[in-house]
Amino acid sequence: MTLKKRRREYSGKWGEWKNRAWLYFNIGWTILYLFWRTFCTVPLGYGILPAVAGISLLVVEIIGMLEAFVHYFNMYRIENHEVPEAPLEEFPDVDVFIATYNEPVELLYKTVNGCVHMKYPDKKKVHIYLCDDGKRAEVRELAEQMGVGYIDREDHEGAKAGNLNHAMSVTSSPLIATFDADMIPKNNFLMVMVSYFVAQEIKNRELEEKDRIKIGFIQSPQSFYNPDLFQFNLFSEGRIPNEQDYFYKDVQVTRNKSNSVIYGGSNTLISREALNEVGGFYTKSITEDFATGILIQKKGYQCYAINTVLASGLSPTTLQSLINQRVRWARGCIQTGRKMHLILSRNMTFSQKANYLASIWYWYAPWKRLIYIMSPILFATFGVVVVKCTLVEVLIFWLPMYISSNVCLKMMSRNIRTTKWTNLYETVIFPFMLIPVLLETLGISLKKFKVTKKSGNKEDGRHLLYAIPHAVLILLSVIGIANCIRWTFDTGRIDYFVILFWLVLNLYNLVMSLFFILGRKAVREAERQSVAMECRVKTEYEEETGTTIDISESGISVLLDHTMDIDETEPVELTLDDGRYHAKIAGKIVLVQNKGKKWRYVFLVQDMKESKAEFMQLIYDRDPSLPTNLDESVSSFDDLRINVSKRLYTQNFQNRRRARIPINSDYPTDMECDVHIIDYNYEYVLLESDKKLSAVFSVLLGDGLVLDCVLDKRLEDGKRLYRVSNYQKLHDDAVLHEKLKAWLCTHMHEKPKEADAPRVSLKRQRMQAEDEFSEMKYL
Repeated sequence: MTLKKRRREYSGKWGEWKNRAWLYFNIGWTILYLFWRTFCTVPLGYGILPAVAGISLLVVEIIGMLEAFVHYFNMYRIENHEVPEAPLEEFPDVDVFIATYNEPVELLYKTVNGCVHMKYPDKKKVHIYLCDDGKRAEVRELAEQMGVGYIDREDHEGAKAGNLNHAMSVTSSPLIATFDADMIPKNNFLMVMVSYFVAQEIKNRELEEKDRIKIGFIQSPQSFYNPDLFQFNLFSEGRIPNEQDYFYKDVQVTRNKSNSVIYGGSNTLISREALNEVGGFYTKSITEDFATGILIQKKGYQCYAINTVLASGLSPTTLQSLINQRVRWARGCIQTGRKMHLILSRNMTFSQKANYLASIWYWYAPWKRLIYIMSPILFATFGVVVVKCTLVEVLIFWLPMYISSNVCLKMMSRNIRTTKWTNLYETVIFPFMLIPVLLETLGISLKKFKVTKKSGNKEDGRHLLYAIPHAVLILLSVIGIANCIRWTFDTGRIDYFVILFWLVLNLYNLVMSLFFILGRKAVREAERQSVAMECRVKTEYEEETGTTIDISESGISVLLDHTMDIDETEPVELTLDDGRYHAKIAGKIVLVQNKGKKWRYVFLVQDMKESKAEFMQLIYDRDPSLPTNLDESVSSFDDLRINVSKRLYTQNFQNRRRARIPINSDYPTDMECDVHIIDYNYEYVLLESDKKLSAVFSVLLGDGLVLDCVLDKRLEDGKRLYRVSNYQKLHDDAVLHEKLKAWLCTHMHEKPKEADAPRVSLKRQRMQAEDEFSEMKYL
């Protein structure tokens, strides 16, 4: 074994030991902390309000610690099942259900297109269906156009679950893939997911009946190709992962060993046998997926979650749609827990019960967050004692627990989530969840629910109303902070620093929540995907091959080695190829920027021609290009600074449609003097000269090239901007076009000339150019 390999192995073992040490320390100190909190800190002798407030805080802390212990148990030894090898001839028939109710046809097109392009050993075995509960003629037409099945029904009984059950009744494949209307599968979705079922089926043939493992479903992550509202509204789309990543890529996978993976409703492959055994998709809950998964596991089916992204969709784009989504999830999970009698169920193991109860407890986070925020405010602003302790006790019992909890969460989430971001996510949404969670707990359920809106970003004019709860809490926190500072100076004691720290933490979360609710104006028509692939840019006279920087349904950004003379009215043909898909589309130039020694050309997509299907796959058949980990270099102060500065700064969008090429060379003119060409952009040229220049003259570039210049404006420092009046001739004449391109190539990568460098006389060059110019005039 090499020294390098030994070091790597030792480093891995040391990292594992270190992680275990932090975990054991946190568990031990948390138990010690809860013991101290329970028996030493509850203010029972201070009146009814302090007692109620103190006990409430203690209860939510205990529940939070129980959730953490369940999570630690799951994270301790993760069972991440790799994709098994399976013989292709064994792959069975698969039904693909795309559930839809009122989603736009263009959104459905992308999902169906992704499904049509899924690879499979025998494509005849893949049966794709649009399950339309809206009975829309345009959706039926889309299904016919795409060559997939269309299923509708006479009523809407059972909502989405009823829709899927109806689809089951008219299909027969042993495996069923379920997709939400916006979730676009990657081409390898079925090849990965079906492999688990086939491989297990082959193993079962060699086992006795009692030893066989029946797979109920495989859940892949729900990923998103657009920034979620937390990323977008907080200007953090380049700094933090999607808020759902932690659940689908970490939490779900950790639940494999307890067989308590949550069925997410989409991006899932399910056994029809398992569904038939539980009576189909559960229709008596507004979260039919959560309930159906529990029923399947109760029947003894093994269910797995994988952390490989196999499909991506559109996350909610307005605050109202986000609230509606979370209210439905909260109510549905609490409702399901009540109807499933989880604690008394004989068909579930202790670890399954603990995990599902933790999933239900999670939705009481709004009430926990309210108590965490109000506790220091009650003391610092209203003088109500909530925790009876001294500073020394806090430093001994609370501080080690707090630090180790933060370390453990960051360590176990693989830098996808930290305590700071968990607190922020909960603070943003908690005011809007308090009443729905309370009502559902009391058994007052929703009869109907709103489908989460999936469309482009739109401004919500009621954002200021949503900000009122956070604004009030910010005011109360500021008053409390001022009181703590005053008490510290008045008494000369530092005991109030703990309350001050608590208030400042809460204030940070409240201010960031306020920024979130105030929102951010969307300027993009479509979501960009950062991707590098070959792109050929072709006009009537030129052709260059470059590499894409990013692409979207409405535009393409390409990096080229050389500039191109593209008129903004000129049609441009763009050919993209990533080795799997090939698309040829028509575009229009909208922006040109210099990027070091290269040039960025941005094109507006005008016509996808016959390549729409493949162009969509070029965009969406890939992992989203948004961050998958937290940016550790950004502090809480940076979060505030970025949000303040971005909101105060007015962004000016460039619309330069031509390359401004630095020339920095002297050339003769037809006026018996030289001019210094600073830069040139085909239509305009920036000049300076020691001599007085007339309003109209010609610059002689040599080899028959002439720039006929007409003064446009005088600039500072003696510089003048001239319009190239013979631009059209230079652009349209193929010979001159090539000569101009060759001339520009000689200057393309030259460094700008020093400002004080002496100019070299070009008498001989001028004489030669004048001769050529006279000859051209004669001709």
